[in-house]
Amino acid sequence: MAQTAAEMYYLNFETMDSIARALGVSRSTVSRLLGYARETGIVRISVDSVIKSDTAMALEDTFGVNATTVSIHRPLTAVARLSLVARVAAEHLSEMVKPDSIIGIAWGNTTSEVMRHVTPTGRQGITVVQMNGSASSMAQGFSHAEAVLSRAAEVFSAEVMQFPVPAFFDYAQTREALWRERSVQCVRKTVEEADIAVFGVGAFDSVVPSLVYSGGYLEPHQIAQLSNSGVVGDVATVLLRADGTWRDIELNARASGPNPDILRKIPRRLAIVSGIGKAKALLGALRANTITDLIVDEDTAQAVLELARKQKMLMR
Repeated sequence: MAQTAAEMYYLNFETMDSIARALGVSRSTVSRLLGYARETGIVRISVDSVIKSDTAMALEDTFGVNATTVSIHRPLTAVARLSLVARVAAEHLSEMVKPDSIIGIAWGNTTSEVMRHVTPTGRQGITVVQMNGSASSMAQGFSHAEAVLSRAAEVFSAEVMQFPVPAFFDYAQTREALWRERSVQCVRKTVEEADIAVFGVGAFDSVVPSLVYSGGYLEPHQIAQLSNSGVVGDVATVLLRADGTWRDIELNARASGPNPDILRKIPRRLAIVSGIGKAKALLGALRANTITDLIVDEDTAQAVLELARKQKMLMR
């Protein structure tokens, strides 16, 4: 019935009243059927960005990425803004995924919202691999990662490879020892062989708190020390400065996620960013060359370009 209602409404341009009469149901039932059709992927609605915004083109010229900016035409909460950006990202991700793709996902608020908006696909042989660990001293990280991975498995009919390690190890030596385990090596090898990486950008200043900084993974004094040393955020738990440097940040020796050198082995790297508070962190991620495809709201994109312009002037 949902498919029939959708065909009548979207293809034949019939009214909900006429559909209700034809199907022998109420108008409210037709509305619910159309909603179900959109939620399950019977109907997919998108607006193609054939003409890129000036801001998107400036991002592409400056950073060499494929950029899409999302214009927000009315005042919205940070959560609602993220939802709009995530909807656009979900469409792009669906187009990127091909049969037999390996998708690396860095769990978090952003990727969780993106996966919520992805409609089920009929592609076969998909593998989803967790790119960064999720365990913390507060023992709540696994549920966040599990939710993202479960949804990805559902919409892509995918096999899932979990990465059951801490987001940050207490000791670099512990990470080095665990990296020698064959089961862990298998997960890390699969990440490096991925066709697509999907991730948000964590930031200290975000209105919507990044789970890495609000979920007990780092102590408040650690975050303060990192911020004072120029760290602005992270990609998959690997910390970055606004200039893209990361190698000499001590905590990265204990991080579980793939560093920029490893990420760059993945052909398509889709970053989804919403909120002007993430501008510095996004600039760092772009400078580290971690991104090939970027979905970002217009205001944040403009803020990143302004930061890059100021940075360039200071270097003269």
